[in-house]
Amino acid sequence: MESYKQLQEQSFFAILFTIIVSILVVTIRVKGKKKRQRRPPEPAGALPFLGHLHLLGKHQLLHRTFGDMADQYGPAFLVRLGIHQALVVSNSEVAKECFTTNDRVFPTRPKSLAIKLMGRWLELLKHVRDTEINCFVKDLYEQSVKSGGLAVVEMKERIGDLAMNIIVSTVAGKRYSGIEGCCDDESRRCQKAMGDFFYLAGLFLVSDAVPFLGWLDVVMGRISNIKKTAKELDLVLGSLVNEHRRWRLRKSIKGEQDFIDVMLSVMDDGNIPTQEADTTIKATRLSLILGSNDTNVITLTWALSLLLNNRHVLKRAQDELDIHVGKHRKVEESDINNLVYLQAIVKETLRLHTAVPLSVPREAMEDCTIAGFHVPAGTRLLVNLWKLQRDRSIWQKPSEFLPERFLSDHANLDLKDQNFEFVPFGSGRRICPGISFALQVMPLALAGLLHGFEWGTVSDIAIDMSETPGLTVPKATPLEVTLTPRLPSMLYG
Repeated sequence: MESYKQLQEQSFFAILFTIIVSILVVTIRVKGKKKRQRRPPEPAGALPFLGHLHLLGKHQLLHRTFGDMADQYGPAFLVRLGIHQALVVSNSEVAKECFTTNDRVFPTRPKSLAIKLMGRWLELLKHVRDTEINCFVKDLYEQSVKSGGLAVVEMKERIGDLAMNIIVSTVAGKRYSGIEGCCDDESRRCQKAMGDFFYLAGLFLVSDAVPFLGWLDVVMGRISNIKKTAKELDLVLGSLVNEHRRWRLRKSIKGEQDFIDVMLSVMDDGNIPTQEADTTIKATRLSLILGSNDTNVITLTWALSLLLNNRHVLKRAQDELDIHVGKHRKVEESDINNLVYLQAIVKETLRLHTAVPLSVPREAMEDCTIAGFHVPAGTRLLVNLWKLQRDRSIWQKPSEFLPERFLSDHANLDLKDQNFEFVPFGSGRRICPGISFALQVMPLALAGLLHGFEWGTVSDIAIDMSETPGLTVPKATPLEVTLTPRLPSMLYG
């Protein structure tokens, strides 16, 4: 009996010893694995709580600051934004890893029913784009006639009106400017609210980086500005939803259904409470307008600026229009496929002046490996599209405006394909929802402007190409141009 007890004790200690040894082995292996895990390079000089915020520069554009850092630390490096760490990616191969292999690691942007419905109406409302662009060209023509044939025009606001009218007509079935009962003040109000939104969204708030110092945002007035902008956007969007509800209650017939009509029908069929339905529609409509309007305004403004600073490119584009369209009719959307040089101009503009040069932050939901570096869960991802699309190993003379590159070495690059060296709209599951709309509007609008007018600048001075910081990066100064009609007068009617 005693020997049996001794045997039991020996077995117990043997098992216990085995367990302890196993735990030690696993611990050593885990520690060894952690030691072997490579961390991305990180700039020196991080401060407690503040991280690298003091190195990012108070006045310099963030995508340019990160671009300079990439030259020193490589295509994937860590920065500490207050208490958070972010992986900054500036290389197409690394971006490919983020947008493909590790795309599931980061929060997705599921396509809602509303966005699917929006896609249905883009082709059906093709005539809206044609009508608005024709009205825009006609208005510029009338202004030039009143000025004796040569008009001086500030184009940033005018392009803003055009883009606003197209997207609002598509989404809400009405224009924001240029017609009775819809004054320019209302358009300016909406444009200002959106401009403020993109500026404020592009700021690094102290409360985001170091929460316990959030009171500084209050002192600097940022919180009040954010609340004011949010309220203004809600009022602008809410007025249109309320207007559509009144039409539905009166059963007014106002022609074809627009996006808000379709959304209201879907919400009513699903017995969604009015307040919840209105909030959903306003949020979706805001996403569509912000995603489509600002991209078009910024890209068209930069395109005209680049063309006026490169008159030989402008002339070649107009020669192409004269060959494929002629001067006896207006440009139509069906012409765009034949205007390959004009399409190259749009692509080169998007390469040099991506509307959102630094991608909207994403956050890793689990540990992953990017560029051979261990990236722990919770790390934020910032893809520097501005730097990526100026990579000297891919683009010859990367800082120069050379549309011809998209007719030769990069002729096969398609904005909707998985070409990670050229992703102005992002890629993966979170690609910009406004890409289809933008690619329909931008070439047609630019074609109409170049076909309809001869372009110049006051005193023939070069266009200032400085940028304004924010989530999007618009031109910092006004775009004042001169224009003269180049077509028979009957084509402007």
